[in-house]
Amino acid sequence: MKRTLLAVAALCAATLAHAADPIKIGFLVKQAEEPWFQDEWRYADVAAREKGFTLVKIGIPNGEKTMAAIDNLAAQKAQGFVICAPDVKLGKAIERAAKRNNLKVVSVDDRLVDGSGKPIESIPHMGISGYQIGKQVGEGIVAEIKARKWNMAEVGAIRVAYDQLPTGKERTTGAVDALKAAGFPAANIIDAPQAKTDTENAFNAANIALTKNAKFKHWVAVGLNDEAVLGAVRAAEGRGIKADNMIGIGIGGAKAAENELNKPQPTGFFGSVMISAKEHGYQTSVNLFNWITGKATPPAEVLTKGMLMTRANQAEVRKAMGQ
Repeated sequence: MKRTLLAVAALCAATLAHAADPIKIGFLVKQAEEPWFQDEWRYADVAAREKGFTLVKIGIPNGEKTMAAIDNLAAQKAQGFVICAPDVKLGKAIERAAKRNNLKVVSVDDRLVDGSGKPIESIPHMGISGYQIGKQVGEGIVAEIKARKWNMAEVGAIRVAYDQLPTGKERTTGAVDALKAAGFPAANIIDAPQAKTDTENAFNAANIALTKNAKFKHWVAVGLNDEAVLGAVRAAEGRGIKADNMIGIGIGGAKAAENELNKPQPTGFFGSVMISAKEHGYQTSVNLFNWITGKATPPAEVLTKGMLMTRANQAEVRKAMGQ
């Protein structure tokens, strides 16, 4: 009896000690240098200060570094992590690594998938409807084409493409579908595949498209993010195509878009469909913290919405999006 009581006491002490462990949460992103992910980290830091947990920020540009980061978090006695993986097909490997290390995991931005490409339902996710956000881009471009009274037959559309990322393909497909629905000629839409999702690679891809299609009088550009569209705008400028003949609408509304829209003279970067880095960084971290502490299980899936931000309505949109 005495031995049993001692064993129970030891178990209770261990449980209390574990419960008293400081909460440590990882936030893993595929491209730490991108402004969007920097903003997510910044808002996750706000959550950490408010809730009193330690935030560990790690860049994971490839699968090897992703697996190493998860093991590193376990060694640091973390209890969970938020992740935007470099490849969504790493989903099952990430899930196994999390289970092996007794870590809770929430995905953000890009949803993790299994070997057959289906979403892993057991991992809570916060993202956006890429297709609907893309449609907002296309509809915004159509409205501006009409406002400028352009003849659509004289307009070329650059789709800066990164189709290996499902979210990227969804966004540009939504934009293209919105253009076509408004009567934009399908033959005038030119794919410009980029090797990476940054401005330099988008510039290179768009420059090729512009060189091969010099017949168009006006241009519009869509892409995965602000950086993709900025690359297309810079390429157009290099060929003498200025703001009055260019309409580029990005996605993200991050610092790069804000800087462009605040230039003294307008550029071909007309606007950006702003999505909330605050919600994606702050709320995912809070959701994970609440899960770890037993307060609440995160929703299985949350899709956030966007708003078109232009030079004319920046302050209004930022306020509405909690920025």
